[in-house]
Amino acid sequence: MPAHAMTAVRSLLGRLTRELGIDLGTANTLVYLRGEGIVVQEPSVIAHRTDRKRVLAVGDEAKRMIGRTPAEIVATRPLRHGVIADFDITASMLGYFIRRGLAGHTSRRPRVIVGIPYGVTEVEKRAVLDATIQAGAREAYLIEQPLAAAIGAGLPVGEPVGTMVVDIGGGTTEVATIALGGIVTARSIRVAGDEMDDTIIQYVRKAYNLLIGERTAEEIKITIGSACPQDEEPTIKARGRDLISGLPRTLVLTSAEVREALVPPVQTIIEAVRMTLEQTPPELAADVMDRGVLLTGGGSLLRGLGTLLADDLRIPIRPTDSPLCDVVVGTGKVLEQMETLRRVLLTSKHV
Repeated sequence: MPAHAMTAVRSLLGRLTRELGIDLGTANTLVYLRGEGIVVQEPSVIAHRTDRKRVLAVGDEAKRMIGRTPAEIVATRPLRHGVIADFDITASMLGYFIRRGLAGHTSRRPRVIVGIPYGVTEVEKRAVLDATIQAGAREAYLIEQPLAAAIGAGLPVGEPVGTMVVDIGGGTTEVATIALGGIVTARSIRVAGDEMDDTIIQYVRKAYNLLIGERTAEEIKITIGSACPQDEEPTIKARGRDLISGLPRTLVLTSAEVREALVPPVQTIIEAVRMTLEQTPPELAADVMDRGVLLTGGGSLLRGLGTLLADDLRIPIRPTDSPLCDVVVGTGKVLEQMETLRRVLLTSKHV
């Protein structure tokens, strides 16, 4: 068969089978449909009955239920620190996102690439593959999130030059030095956006005897959180339950207080970057100094974090234009260039 005919056949098969890239994050899940772009971006939350016989909501709707459900309903995140904590519930959530991603385009089972944290165990990799197949995929592949983020941000990962990526997600922070299409040195720590929320909860509890929820802590972080002093230092009202009286109470938090609360997780992230740089071969470290460090992931949106990293490590920091989307866009680029980028994939499973 002539080359042009083979190309036409592959193109037709691609349109018939459909292919999805998924950033399966602790906080959010994004789905990339080949040929169309990002089609789903929702929280990695699922609400179900306690007997597990019925899923009631997934994504945005389920997140609104957190902390507000009756005894017979559970709203939860089935992933912890980037890995599956509840297999069946994760498979149900993945199935929902895969159906949303396909949106009735085809009845055939899709090929799916899933981004996972660096350094997960073989058991954890197998759990993601199995859950993806159970959720309806025909073929499932894995790619490490730092590598996917670099591809998504348009970095030349296949060239013999060093590139460093710091991907701060919800459950993990991934720091990786990349060259020739692979990860040379890397570190994955379970300190990221969720840990920042937890430290805010603990600070308010210790300083004011006020118990606030996860959603309130996240809102505080997003609204006034920062890693270093800013030109404007706003305040925010935080509502919760007084631990002494047991009654609802409201207090006003300042940016300086929230910044103080965030010092431990922020310093842990900086130390992870420092240690990865120390382990990077000299030639690649020189490239990183010249090219700078790519800062991506939802946690990187904390105000002043890039400035603090640059000052502490004395190295250029390059925030991306779309930190929430780099990983899933990277999975999409791999799908579109499967023949040339297949070597960046970790492992696969077919049915």
